[in-house]
Amino acid sequence: MRRRLALVGLTVLWLSLSGWSAGPVRASAEGRPPVARPAGPELLAGARTVDVALPVGVPLAGYGGLERRLWIPDVLNRYPYAFWFKPGTGTHDPITARALVLEGGGRRLLWLAVDLVAVERDMVREVRTRLESRGYRYDGVILAASHTHSGPGAFSRSAFLGFLAVDRLAPAVRARLLDAMVRAGEEAESRKAPARVGIGRGEVQGITRSRVGRPLDPEVGVLKVVGTDGEPIALVWNYAIHGTVLGKGNLLLSGDVMGAVSEEVESALHVPALYANGAVGDVSPALHGWRGLHEIRQALSSELLAAWKRIPVAAGSPLSVVSLRVGLPPPHLALRNCLGRGVPRWLTLGMGWAFPAESEMVGVAVGDSAWVTIPGELETQLGQAVKAEGRRLFRHAFVVGLANDYGGYFLTPEAYDRPSYIACASLYGDTGGRVVTERAKEILRTLYDLQARGT
Repeated sequence: MRRRLALVGLTVLWLSLSGWSAGPVRASAEGRPPVARPAGPELLAGARTVDVALPVGVPLAGYGGLERRLWIPDVLNRYPYAFWFKPGTGTHDPITARALVLEGGGRRLLWLAVDLVAVERDMVREVRTRLESRGYRYDGVILAASHTHSGPGAFSRSAFLGFLAVDRLAPAVRARLLDAMVRAGEEAESRKAPARVGIGRGEVQGITRSRVGRPLDPEVGVLKVVGTDGEPIALVWNYAIHGTVLGKGNLLLSGDVMGAVSEEVESALHVPALYANGAVGDVSPALHGWRGLHEIRQALSSELLAAWKRIPVAAGSPLSVVSLRVGLPPPHLALRNCLGRGVPRWLTLGMGWAFPAESEMVGVAVGDSAWVTIPGELETQLGQAVKAEGRRLFRHAFVVGLANDYGGYFLTPEAYDRPSYIACASLYGDTGGRVVTERAKEILRTLYDLQARGT
């Protein structure tokens, strides 16, 4: 019986992680007043985009269904990088690592955006260690996955996630990804120059749909970074969308629509465009396939370029960085969430051997904005609660999902209690979403206090 339940649990979690898919108003400033921010010390910024030189035949990560699986695992070693999944057939658009370094007031931040379905905290640690050995020390490192389901697999050290949706670890693939991230960071450091930033927002409607029948967040967030001469240095953009525009049948490496939008913006501005996913747990694209990708790319890139033009920049933007270790509830798989309401609530499978008991969340305040990372896929309603708290303290606030670790879905108790594939892949119970949300709010309040003290 236990063996059968374990098999059921693995199967439903496999399906849930396989990519199976189904204008904000600023809150009133109760409590703490807005910070009167004097001109701070000089801000330095540098950015770089690096293409990842992946070997031919890398499997794609994100979908665990039969469309991408080998009928028989590669026990005969026919493929150098694939085992559970079919080898990729080529590259549609480059897989990239993009880096932005911000430095000011004795603080230094490294922000990396990479075309992967997810990242692991060991990857953050390795990138930080390698850059520290070269003399670069950071108060915070953000490593944000775009969540493309057509990016490379074979990079995870987790045999469990490898079987589900990423494929078995191929050290050469992981090494090339990490090499590209480190190189992007180094080259961004070498390009640092006095900078100014501006923050703005736009909206794009109609390109996403809700998985739980609730309103979604149409906000497009923009961090504009330019030199003191006005020349562009980088753009960071934030929007909640799943990287599943391209379907399970695609075997060409691609950054999906997020990579396409960044590439379009880079072609126009000639500087790196780093993508940060939002609260994406209950968000799917409304359009699919190559035609859908083209339409979404046009909508988002047009809004980003328009926002870039209208956003003013300011000198002396203070920089604050907070890194917080977050303890999570014991990870477990609730079979009721996967199989239906007829299954008892107490019937669960412990998942502590496969998922973290703690994680890291990072907050950044710059240019009258605050950004906070989430180690997985946060539900929109929770993301809006985080943003509302942020906008009580700052003019702009944004959620950076799928950053620095991956713990699955973080949902409201109501969504967790309703059996579905996102509830099935929510591994920290009905309190996991609340824990992460409250820690995000705590980070925002800490950033506010740091900005108020000028530290």
